[in-house]
Amino acid sequence: MASQGWQRRDVLKILGAMPLLTSLPSWAAIARPPAAPLKPVTETLWDIKVTDPYRWMENTDSPQWQQWLKGQAQYARQVLDAIPGRAALAKRLSELSAGAESPNAIIPAPGRVFYSKRPKNGDNFKLFMRNDGDATEHLLLDPTAIQIEGSHVALDWWLPSPDGKYVVYGMSKAGSENSVLRVLNVDTNTNLPEEIDRTPQAGPTWLPDSSGFFYNRYAPGRKPTDLNYQQNSVNWLHKLGTPVSDDQRMLAANQWPGVVVDPLEFPFIQTDPSSDYVLAVSMGGVRLANPWYSAKLADVLAGKPDWRKVCDITDDVNNVIQRGDQLYLLSTHGAAQNGQILRTSAAMPDLQSAQVVRPAGDVVISAMTLARDGLYLQLMDGGYNTLSRIDDAGKNLDVKLPYEGSIDGLGTLSTIDGIWFTGSSWLVPFTIFRFDPATGQATDTGLCAQPDVDLSLYEAHRTFAIARDGTRVPLSIVAKKGLKRDGKNPTLVQAYGSYQIVSSPYFSTRFISFLEQGGVMATAHVRGGGEYGKRWWQAGKGPNKHNTWGDLIDCCKSLIKDGWTDNHHLAIEGGSAGGITVGRAMTEAPELFAVVVSDVGASNTVRMEFSPNGPDNIDEFGSIKNKQGFKDLLAMDSTQHVKNGTRYPAVLLTTGVNDPRVAPWEVGKMTARLQKATTSGKPVILSVDYDAGHGMGSSRKQIDEHLADEYAFIFWQTGVKAFQPR
Repeated sequence: MASQGWQRRDVLKILGAMPLLTSLPSWAAIARPPAAPLKPVTETLWDIKVTDPYRWMENTDSPQWQQWLKGQAQYARQVLDAIPGRAALAKRLSELSAGAESPNAIIPAPGRVFYSKRPKNGDNFKLFMRNDGDATEHLLLDPTAIQIEGSHVALDWWLPSPDGKYVVYGMSKAGSENSVLRVLNVDTNTNLPEEIDRTPQAGPTWLPDSSGFFYNRYAPGRKPTDLNYQQNSVNWLHKLGTPVSDDQRMLAANQWPGVVVDPLEFPFIQTDPSSDYVLAVSMGGVRLANPWYSAKLADVLAGKPDWRKVCDITDDVNNVIQRGDQLYLLSTHGAAQNGQILRTSAAMPDLQSAQVVRPAGDVVISAMTLARDGLYLQLMDGGYNTLSRIDDAGKNLDVKLPYEGSIDGLGTLSTIDGIWFTGSSWLVPFTIFRFDPATGQATDTGLCAQPDVDLSLYEAHRTFAIARDGTRVPLSIVAKKGLKRDGKNPTLVQAYGSYQIVSSPYFSTRFISFLEQGGVMATAHVRGGGEYGKRWWQAGKGPNKHNTWGDLIDCCKSLIKDGWTDNHHLAIEGGSAGGITVGRAMTEAPELFAVVVSDVGASNTVRMEFSPNGPDNIDEFGSIKNKQGFKDLLAMDSTQHVKNGTRYPAVLLTTGVNDPRVAPWEVGKMTARLQKATTSGKPVILSVDYDAGHGMGSSRKQIDEHLADEYAFIFWQTGVKAFQPR
């Protein structure tokens, strides 16, 4: 049920860098990129004049935009393909990525477990199943075997039925995330007849008897580029074996008295196989706290629900889950900013008299899930996770983990004991674990094969930088053991800093290709993320957003001070909302960086609410219709802070033409603005993928090629010998 916020957690990349040679760069001989026509539009917003010289780019159907974008794409390919060493780097990346397995979800069912992963040598994530007591791995869904109109296909989401006999899933083409819903019969490995389009936010939940499911569907007659594309979605009930035209409308705007569903919100209904009650929630885009309601399932199915309010937006409840007649709430209200767990009745919910199951403490409660044996909590401190269980008697057990790092993909079922989860860290490959309460141990399930790489050559450092206001900002560093700190190491610092999303430690064999060149990879855990929960998020949000890019700048200065690198060897990378972070760091301190990489980066925040995904992000960034919101958006708008005649570093920007989250015209405007303004003589290029979107659904080969471009560009611009013109 994730909203289309600019979340790049699964495609975060940490790159690297070295110094630009003084000789004439080879790209000077390549035809220049097409100049963007200046057609300034000036508006007065809250007594401030704002000029947009490239407003015309927002008409993405215009031949002028399409021709300009194509010209930029061709220029970028000429420049990137001419970099010596790029081809060899792409080959190395392919070797490393082919030798690793990457899991992204695991869900148990009676007698079997389902999991998706990209297997060794695989190009896409596939869905697998294993029966209990049987080591045979059954392949259920393979998007690689499918092409739609010449484009690759990706598995967007999936959910097995409570009895494990069916899987409802969504696939889309070319990274569009515009899913088509289908249902798989697991035992026969064949699809049922139903096929439902317009389901990128399906968020399906099965009826307890596995006879059907609730799902969200977008309104008909709209294109993904339409401003109202995501508005007025409806939650439906589909019964297996019946025509889609017979589906029942269950939850929508103005449908039920007392149940508030705004046209901009996504209505969902949540079930559990152990409960006779269901939950309704209207998700407000990227908003964390939402209104929740409960009702008897039988009444809902009969079309006569008596919806009872569990909580309102102002109650700061981030999640509600159910088991039997009990509701468990994760609340960050008032002083409980790190999260507390409350329990109340599904039949008669009463937040005021709810029992405190776990009070707020020093560490953040970042997620919760229910199994038959108790409530499992994912805890977090500075980006690093631990796991805890509270049984029905209220006894707490800390689950011992064999590593220090991150936890993802908590998999439980309220009718089964134990929990499955994936774990990794900077130098700990992804592993799928299962905690068995009978033994009290978390063990490797063997469902994810380990890569054949020698990680003993490298080391990870967990340290802190001191921000300009005295705040300690976590800083993670990965490098070769014994690397000399002479200030000459190509170093890439990644940062995000929005939505309370945590830049947790995670593993990728692709990083090895950067470290092998003597590179240093770092992550600045800047404010605006969730490393320390709600307070850390709010310290980088709204009027405090300047702390996000300020923290990145200060982390980079700390790396220079400690001898890891200098400004001639330093690159920064931010994806999606991380484009705000790196864009504003560059415009505030252009002399600090050799290279800036903005992957599908948000750049023109003053105009983002006029894109299809923009209204859903107002809760995070603000609206120009509000004076304070406008001030905040203007402060974080990178295009508005580019200054003519400035020596900007080398910049690589990327976009996918099917991106449903950050409109390609945002990236286009930033590219055009920098190409016209910079006087450094360093390249500013825009790489365009016509078979991709925001990065979700990109194939292994696409990611390898994408990283080959980024790494080669950084190595070229920071003076790594193998990447210099001869």
